Formats: sequence, C-alpha cells, structure tokens
Amino acid sequence: MLDAGEKTPLVEIRDLKMHFPIHAGLLRKRVGEVKAVDGISFDIYEGETLGLVGESGCGKSTAGRAILRLYDITEGSIVIDGREIGDTPQPELREMRTTMQMVFQDPQASLNPRMKVSSIIGEPLDEHTKMSRAEKRAKVLELMDAVGLNRDFAGRYPHEFSGGQRQRIGIARALALNPKFIVCDEPIAALDVSIQAQVVNLLEDLQEELGLTYLFISHDLSMVRHIADRVAVMYLGRIVELADRERLYETPAHPYTQALLSAVPEPDPWVEEKVERIILQGDVPSPSNPPQGCNFCTRCPKVMEICKTQEPPVVEVAPGHMSACHLHQM
Repeated sequence: MLDAGEKTPLVEIRDLKMHFPIHAGLLRKRVGEVKAVDGISFDIYEGETLGLVGESGCGKSTAGRAILRLYDITEGSIVIDGREIGDTPQPELREMRTTMQMVFQDPQASLNPRMKVSSIIGEPLDEHTKMSRAEKRAKVLELMDAVGLNRDFAGRYPHEFSGGQRQRIGIARALALNPKFIVCDEPIAALDVSIQAQVVNLLEDLQEELGLTYLFISHDLSMVRHIADRVAVMYLGRIVELADRERLYETPAHPYTQALLSAVPEPDPWVEEKVERIILQGDVPSPSNPPQGCNFCTRCPKVMEICKTQEPPVVEVAPGHMSACHLHQM
C-alpha cells in the first residue's frame, strides 16, 4: 500500500460485509445468508486506479455496488472524500451522488431504451443541478465531445449505437456531475476485443485530464495490468492479496494469485511453452457455506492443517504488499 504521507486516501474501506439473507419454507423463515462480501479492507488514493480482480462469483461487483451504497451494507465502514457513508440512510446519500458514480458492465442494460442519448447523459443534471435548458444542452454536448461521441447523435436512441459507443454514453453520464470517484464494474467485459482498448484508453485519458480516482473491477488480468496502479485479488468474498501492480504480477505471494496469474495466456509462444500452469482442483465453495478457516483451503495446492481451522491474518510480506496466508507465518 502506498505511504499515506505521499497520497491522501479518497476512499477508505474497513471490514465491509455484504450478506444477503436466504429465506425458505411457507413462512419465509430466514435459514441462512450468502456472504457475498465478507470483511474486506483497503484504501484507494486520490488519482489512482485500484484494480479488483478474481474469478466469477467472488463478490467483486457486489463490493463495488456496496462501496457506492447501492446496497444497504451489513456491516463495516465506508469513508469517501472524508465522509462516513456506511450507515447513512439512502435519502441522505443523494447529495453524495455527485462525488461518486458508476460505469456498469452491460451498457445495453444500463441505458433506458426509451430515452434519447441527450436525455440519458443529462439526467443527472436534471436531478442534481438547477441549470437552465440551454446550459444542460451545452454540458451534454461537451460530455459527448469528452468521450468521443459525435454531437449529431444526441437525438438518437441507445439501440442505434454499437456496444463501444453505448459504453461511452454510460461514461459520459457518470462524468456529468464532475465526480471524484468512479467504480468501473467490468466496463469492457461486454465489448469486442477491438473496442476494449479504446474504452480503457478513454478512461485513462479522462483520469489524467480530470484527476479521477477509479476502482476498476475486472476478471481480465491483462487489462488490469495495463490500467491499474495497485491490484487487490478477491476470493469468495475476501481480499487475499493487495500490492503494487508490478510487484503483484512478478512476485505473487498468495497461492490463489499464483494460480490466477498462471492462467493468463502469453502472446510469445516461446514463453508460453515454459509457463507452468497451476490447475486448481474442485469447485469454488458456496458463499452461503464458506469453509472454516481459510476460504481457499479446499482448493489450495499448499494447504496445511492450520488452514482448515483458522482464518489467516493479513501480513505485510514486503512494503505495501499485503497477503492473507498462513504460509507467511512459517
């Protein structure tokens, strides 16, 4: 983790939990809970991009939505721009929406098909500002220019655009209120490979120009290496490793991170031949019934007896490099 003296944390997450109740039976009695996010902690510094990676179902998207309080969280502390919002009632969060925004995974599903692009991008301005119609129109066209959309398309509907263009509309809408912090929830997952690089480059350009801070959620490890300053690895609701980008990719400390990185394809066939794949056995346990002790103990190739009974503490294995594994206690 970067030294707090060098940069100021814009986002501070402490022991965040997001559990969803399971109801069953005729009386819909609560019989358990899905521990989608189970006690995660990290900081995101002003102007940086923190990548959040992990396989499908590990709780990445739920974490992103919980941080923005799109859900009422189960437990924990969320401080954004110096304000605690973890326990703030939803109606009082309205004024904070100008500071924090989200770019959703599926641009088709996140845009109202019955609204024109100018109305979609301008909707946050309608809700949170008292601009005149002319001022809103000018702001919408300015935002379209910023994300590389033709102004002449302002009167069109979302279905008339390609996937990449629709994602640009979503980004323009997120930028409308000049936020400081944006959660990008797999913003390139639904796009063609040829378009992904364009969207990521756009996000980087906007960050440099506007001083934005990103939480970039993705399962594409290659793209995260390109855009992120630091990377957090998530498994079954918990952060298992957090480090600077280059350190994490070159010297991963946690067995799960090592397995995850070994699966990344190498473009050089000579290097690809020498890569030793770490094949994990079994399936990911259910978040409604996680293993006792370490969440990864049922699949870990280096599992020990202590892993099956005790949750591993988070240890700093090198300056700014955190890992939750009993191997570091040996």
